[in-house]
Amino acid sequence: MPPAVSERPTRIVVDLDHLAFNLRSIRAHVGVPVMGIVKANAYGHGLVPVALHLQAQGVEQLGVAFLEEGIALRQAGVTAPVLVMGGIFGRQVTQFISHDLEITVSSLDKLRLVEAAAQALGRKAVIHLKIDTGMERIGVHSYSARPFIEAAVASPWCVLKGIYSHLACSDDPFSPMSAQQLERFLEACAHIERIGAPMPIRHLANSGGVLHFPETWLDMVRPGIMLYGVQPDPASRHAVDLKPVMSLASRVVYFKVVKAGNPVSYGATWAPEHDTRVVTVPIGYGDGFPRALSSRGEVLIRGQRYPIVGRVCMDQFMVDIGQDSAFNEDEVVLVGSQGDNAISVEALAQRAGVIPYEILVGLNDRIPREYSLREYRGGP
Repeated sequence: MPPAVSERPTRIVVDLDHLAFNLRSIRAHVGVPVMGIVKANAYGHGLVPVALHLQAQGVEQLGVAFLEEGIALRQAGVTAPVLVMGGIFGRQVTQFISHDLEITVSSLDKLRLVEAAAQALGRKAVIHLKIDTGMERIGVHSYSARPFIEAAVASPWCVLKGIYSHLACSDDPFSPMSAQQLERFLEACAHIERIGAPMPIRHLANSGGVLHFPETWLDMVRPGIMLYGVQPDPASRHAVDLKPVMSLASRVVYFKVVKAGNPVSYGATWAPEHDTRVVTVPIGYGDGFPRALSSRGEVLIRGQRYPIVGRVCMDQFMVDIGQDSAFNEDEVVLVGSQGDNAISVEALAQRAGVIPYEILVGLNDRIPREYSLREYRGGP
């Protein structure tokens, strides 16, 4: 029996041509290999379809957060190198190695765990060393990394492919912390040269680093949110030509006239001053559409911008269209363009009082994804 086709009118459309365009733009801008970050369901765009398309464009490396994400990619036929960037537990290590996943080693103890598992399997592990240069999350502090680096270089069961850190303030082009972190990172890397070992791939720049700090590009960059055509922060410079990859739309499911003074939705927080026309849209916070947009968000209907009124419900919200007309099944754009108007992820996040990342990763699998591929089918 073929799989059921969702008839739900709410849809996320992922533009794979725009994804490929963004990858090309980033490559042209930095001139070094790219690790495409596809963690958190590829920032809400769909882990496997996005990873397969990036692989088809010849992306040099993929990055995920957890072992399970890496295994899902391998099971879907992704053969590109995959680095798992999160912390590891000892019992997971054999699965990393057996699925040909590259491991973030963040301490000397973790290195010993990986060595033991690799020896037991009779198969070398591919590792990247994590250096903490100021994030205080995982990784060996840069100022005490020398024994850690020496042990990794000397390991008979580990292939040292990479060494990396993570920028804490790169979204802010004026923050001095990125320069401080770069200095600490390069000092740690210099110890590899001092002991006469070959330098592994050095990677430091996330999206903010790509946009603001060219000195952090080194041997590879790790764009995440910008790969999907979204700026990481309102202060970010638009230094790279990007196209939004995601659009989100639904349809009018109900129309009614609401009398003046009659409250709309839970809590009776909003009521019209005059008789008005209100339509209902079948998407809500149960789908990851922020409840914080209650009486603050906007949508596009028939090319016009209209306000969300009353509280966003779990599965629906209401829109005040004034004295204009709308009909059942009219398209409602939540993210994307319609006519001469557009709503960006960044604008939606600003109205909701969150960062753009939260909008993207919050949209859950209750919303069907569709993938658009029109023109570009070339290689890297």
